[in-house]
Amino acid sequence: MNPASHENDFYAWTQQQAHLLRERQIHQLDWLKIAEEIEDMGLSEKRQLASILEILIMHLLKWQFQPNLRSRSWQLTIKEQRLRLEQLLQENPSLKSHLPEIIDKVYPLATISAEKETGLSLFPETCCYSLTEILSADFLPESNN
Repeated sequence: MNPASHENDFYAWTQQQAHLLRERQIHQLDWLKIAEEIEDMGLSEKRQLASILEILIMHLLKWQFQPNLRSRSWQLTIKEQRLRLEQLLQENPSLKSHLPEIIDKVYPLATISAEKETGLSLFPETCCYSLTEILSADFLPESNN
């Protein structure tokens, strides 16, 4: 088997490494790159969690601060993101412990997105929703008026 380069043909490299693992040819494995790829896969799940939370929080903010524009679409987006969040956490329960830290990181991004969509610049500096509220299927914030 010709050695494939991680940098030049990632797909071929993954197939080669999988084959070497199955054949238990451990002396030929690219251990450092395999470790990096495994870490990257975990980070990808964490990035997906952050993306879901950002969209969810942005829509919660829009719901709260633009009560006159509330729509079924916003409500369904909130529901969809909560379902995505629930599924991701079921598949990766260890991510639950990262929720507070990720919410703190994505909240400023969620406010920027909400400001771009609404034209409003009155969102709180820190997240005004508890973790329980964010995760709750029944929670929709009250109007700030």
